[in-house]
Amino acid sequence: MATATVNHFCFNSFKPTRTATRSESPRLSAHSVRCCSSTSSSTGIAEAERVTVKNGKDSLEICRVLNGMWQTSGGWGRIDRNDAVDAMLRYADAGLSTFDMADHYGPAEDLYGLFINRVRRERPPEFLDTVKGLTKWVPPPVKMTSGYVRENIDLSRRRMDVPALDMLQFHWWDYSNSGYLDALKHLTDLKEEGKIKTIALTNFDTERLQIILENDIPVVSNQVQHSIVDMRPQQKMAELCQLTGVKLITYGTVLGGLLSEKFLDTNLSIPFAGPPLNTPSLQKYKRMIDAWGGWNLFQVLLQTLKRVASKHGVSIPTVAVRYILDQPAVAGSMIGVRLGLSEHIRDSNAIFSLSLDEEDVNSIQGVSQKGKDLLRVIGDCGDEYRRI
Repeated sequence: MATATVNHFCFNSFKPTRTATRSESPRLSAHSVRCCSSTSSSTGIAEAERVTVKNGKDSLEICRVLNGMWQTSGGWGRIDRNDAVDAMLRYADAGLSTFDMADHYGPAEDLYGLFINRVRRERPPEFLDTVKGLTKWVPPPVKMTSGYVRENIDLSRRRMDVPALDMLQFHWWDYSNSGYLDALKHLTDLKEEGKIKTIALTNFDTERLQIILENDIPVVSNQVQHSIVDMRPQQKMAELCQLTGVKLITYGTVLGGLLSEKFLDTNLSIPFAGPPLNTPSLQKYKRMIDAWGGWNLFQVLLQTLKRVASKHGVSIPTVAVRYILDQPAVAGSMIGVRLGLSEHIRDSNAIFSLSLDEEDVNSIQGVSQKGKDLLRVIGDCGDEYRRI
């Protein structure tokens, strides 16, 4: 993992580990794009648990709590292949059947391929219909030819062992290189060929999302960092999403595990006094907390969340995710899974039955707003990966 410095704060940035042999836009109006989202219960799963992200004729039903597979890329403990696939089946059997991965998340796509074949062999066809695999393509900013794009997407299809990717979430490093539009147009061609079901983005800012939509790219969602600490998506991005119907899929929603009872009433300034920050995600999101307001204010937030959690008989992470799922334009939120090492199926499913009342929301919002405006400190969504 590379690091980038943003206004004197350091954030983990992801660089692709795979390389393949692989002007002015018109203003966007409310009628320029044809995106919408609605909940669905066609699979028999409760409406609150599923959502359909949609743009025109393209649509995909996903679970509102997604299993994030960044943890397979190393740094969280050794992943055993068989244990990991067994764990994926347990998550899917519990209704948590949407998995998010990327071309550079170590063996994530390969694990999904093994998992989906187990599903095909061991589960009924209607169960297979509920399982979704969302992946990302994070290319270097080289010339985006049709052949180059096709080669990389075919590689992901082979690794995941699927005829068509359920969702391809595209990331681009350098906005000064307009090749991202070429790549997205080639991805649209592959969608029309049936190799991709839906096209989405990851870590794009509001300005570039608008440009992409104005170029008639049928984007259904944008995956961005979003938590009670990082409310940047609600300042600019959500307004455009509500106008166009593009939805947000959020990650970092439990700050890599920092938003949990484990870190309540701890003092990290004393060596060895608190839990170790021994994973890439814990280290990354500790820096985000420092940028927002520091560990003391974060403890006030954890204490507030604990009171809300105790009132409802749930955990702090459950409250943290529910709060973000209730924000405008948010279709789903990611929770990282350490496959075969630990599980949080019970807490994840508790999110669907939790309803935060006005008192809960006001108390959480009151602490969240005491922190710094991260839009001013860092910039818009995804800027932490681009500003050096």
